[in-house]
Amino acid sequence: MRLDKFLKVSRLIKRRTLAKEVADQGRIVINGNQAKASSTVAVGDELTIQFGQKLLTIQVESLREAVKKDEAATLYKVKKEEAVK
Repeated sequence: MRLDKFLKVSRLIKRRTLAKEVADQGRIVINGNQAKASSTVAVGDELTIQFGQKLLTIQVESLREAVKKDEAATLYKVKKEEAVK
């Protein structure tokens, strides 16, 4: 699944276009490598996303084309959340 689609479906980022912008700014890393919006995400991948002054590290648990709002958090597991200095 494409990175921008995963971020939208999992509701980590509200819109796919916004996910693309964040990736193009170099604020997303997959398994230690800089990611593009078109990068492929697989189960078990570790994503690090910079939201302003916060770094969020998650692990992809499952991939689905569409989920309900209350099920979105089941697609990933938060591993680490830290403030950027």
